Amino acid sequence: MNAYLLLANGMVFAGKSLGCPGTTLGEVIFSTGVVGFQEGLTDPASYGALVAQTYPMVGNYGMNDEDKESDSIWANGIIVREACHTPSNFRCQYTFEEFLKANGTIGIYGVDTRHLTRILRENGSMNGAITTEFDPADPACADRRAALLAQIENFNAADAVAKVTCKEAAVYNEEGTTHVVMLDYGTKRNTIRCLTKRGCKVTVLPAFAAAEEVAALQPDGILLSAGPGDASNVPEIVENAKAILNLGKPTFGIGLGHLVVAAAAGVPTIKMKHGHHGANQPVTDLSSGRTYITAQGHGYAVDSEKLPAEVGTVAQVNANDGSCEGIQYKCWNCFTVQFNPEANGGPKETEFLFDRFLDNVNTAKEAK
Repeated sequence: MNAYLLLANGMVFAGKSLGCPGTTLGEVIFSTGVVGFQEGLTDPASYGALVAQTYPMVGNYGMNDEDKESDSIWANGIIVREACHTPSNFRCQYTFEEFLKANGTIGIYGVDTRHLTRILRENGSMNGAITTEFDPADPACADRRAALLAQIENFNAADAVAKVTCKEAAVYNEEGTTHVVMLDYGTKRNTIRCLTKRGCKVTVLPAFAAAEEVAALQPDGILLSAGPGDASNVPEIVENAKAILNLGKPTFGIGLGHLVVAAAAGVPTIKMKHGHHGANQPVTDLSSGRTYITAQGHGYAVDSEKLPAEVGTVAQVNANDGSCEGIQYKCWNCFTVQFNPEANGGPKETEFLFDRFLDNVNTAKEAK
């Protein structure tokens, strides 16, 4: 079956259908990972995206249930150059195509993703649509093309956090000796695993939980998780975060949690040209001078030039473009990072940040 990618600027890429037929809209982004496709698609931070993979072949090692970061695919669609229908790996349970169909996901293959990536790199991420229902380049379909372009222009994923957060509280590793409360803005399973394997009891709360609910659980530390979009889309969460941070508990923010803490401190965020998506993003730690390779999936960044010195200091920056990747706060017992230290399907060089967080927690416990 033929499929087509229509960009907001009117460009059309023709290919073949992958996964389910139909039409899907989203923000077209490019992801530079060589592996970790399944983890990326099931990461709630990919909500609302049409993910174009820069690596030319996807699916050659297949898919399995163990590597999923959540129960569902959260990306709105997938764009690849070549889709492998005959995977070879001892862990493979099903093909890429079967995985997409099981999750009701629309995709397209046979696209010149190199060309597409250069367009997005030069012009910035833009909205688009994948459709199997008509050819947007066909003059006979001009009316349908115009209608779809209008939908593309109006697309946004402002309700993303409400869609991806858990619906009720859950507790993991009840016997853990250190109690961490996590606000689920769109967390990955491996974030929880990184805490439980370090002996933590983890209570996961829905994203909009108030500070009073957090305080009632008497946590030793608080984690504000990663998730989709920007802090400006979730003002209620930002207000809650102010009160949560004022509880004085050691706090760690990741991804969207990083943006939320900055917004709570009055520091604005900015929309990036094409964001950082993939498992090979270099981040330099300013205190040590060491550069780490990290996994990332975000389209917004903290405007570090507007970070007051009395509020905090930039701790990490992206080695490619200098954007803010981490902040050490002075006004709260808190540090945050934009990248994913808990990444599966990507480098784990910065997983030690969970140890740093728990060191802060233990220091606070000993000081009581």
